[in-house]
Amino acid sequence: MNIEIKQEPSEEVSCANCKACCCRLEVLLITDTGVPKQHIAVDKWGGETMLRLDDGWCSAMDRKTYRCTIYENRPWICREFEMGSYECLQERDAWL
Repeated sequence: MNIEIKQEPSEEVSCANCKACCCRLEVLLITDTGVPKQHIAVDKWGGETMLRLDDGWCSAMDRKTYRCTIYENRPWICREFEMGSYECLQERDAWL
């Protein structure tokens, strides 16, 4: 039996050290928060998602600062995805 033991992160996740790993996830637009049209992709069924660029990153993420350029108008899902939460730490583990 293999038991995987996860080591706790050595530092707390904050705006200063976040690498925006969640900005590679698919984000469905399920409420109107005012996301600008240039950041919206429409699938073949008419569903709206945040536009992701060819490399997988969200089009609204500033590549230099790892900050959202539409923060005040970010999707509901992005508002609910809590920095440092279990889900956040899982995504960081997967990408870092």
